[in-house]
Amino acid sequence: MLPWSEAPELECRSGFRIGGVSVGMRGSQHDVTLVPSLVPFRAETGSPDVNLEVEWRRELPPLHGRLLFDSGCTWQLYEGDSGFRFDFHVAAFGEQPYKRLFIDRRFSDATLQMNQASFVGARRTLSPLEYPLDELLIMHRLTQEKAIELHGCGIVRSDGTGNLFVGHSGAGKSTTTRLWMEREDVEVLSDDRIIVRRNPDAGMRMYGTPWHGEEMYASPGDAVVERIFVLEHGQGNVVTRLSPSQAVAELFARSFVPFHRHEYVDSALEFLEEVADAVPCYRYAFEPNQSAVERILEFRD
Repeated sequence: MLPWSEAPELECRSGFRIGGVSVGMRGSQHDVTLVPSLVPFRAETGSPDVNLEVEWRRELPPLHGRLLFDSGCTWQLYEGDSGFRFDFHVAAFGEQPYKRLFIDRRFSDATLQMNQASFVGARRTLSPLEYPLDELLIMHRLTQEKAIELHGCGIVRSDGTGNLFVGHSGAGKSTTTRLWMEREDVEVLSDDRIIVRRNPDAGMRMYGTPWHGEEMYASPGDAVVERIFVLEHGQGNVVTRLSPSQAVAELFARSFVPFHRHEYVDSALEFLEEVADAVPCYRYAFEPNQSAVERILEFRD
């Protein structure tokens, strides 16, 4: 049955939590059913950080607004008087957006409109929270908090020791994940994207996300960040301590920050300064074999 059927539907609720950010959803049963990647992150959200209501419209005609960002592929971001608008497009669903998100400036209250016209005659519909909307919601909400999303893999040893390995695409995050999994029993929070946030009682913590890399690890777990290593390919498994300013620059270059507003960038840099002050950061030029893991296991600050 299509989600815009004439049959009456009861209002349903569901929710999930990623990196300490909770999202509560309200809509029909079809609309609030979590996509498989979000199921492990399902959570009760009595008072969520982000309230999201899903509704269906017969069509989503063009609207005016100041264009802030164009992904060049699937979505555009516009600014309006009361907040922001995300328009999502897929060529197979026509020229109109197949969904449109309105959200306030604190990224706490949102309405997601799904376009009925886009799916007429289509073989399938898309879930309201199909990627990249889930990540965009979390990433923008993090601008309001002491937290940031980083391009990295989080490895937690059985004794609770947490090492965060950050790197650009191709730097070796998936390789690092595989090497550690082969070496010992570890929990991989993610092999591609990690959220780091300050915990008032436990310092800096890293959280897994649903947005995995080649090794497809995505855990809702979290752990204290003991060390951060900036990955690059090299010889000899050389670990070099970074100064706080160097660490901020390296981490910022590997972060997911909405660059369309300077205050978000300033906030991210300020938080990364706190991270660099709280957690030892190193550059790690490693070889893609088990010696790279042994070097970290033997390493002492």
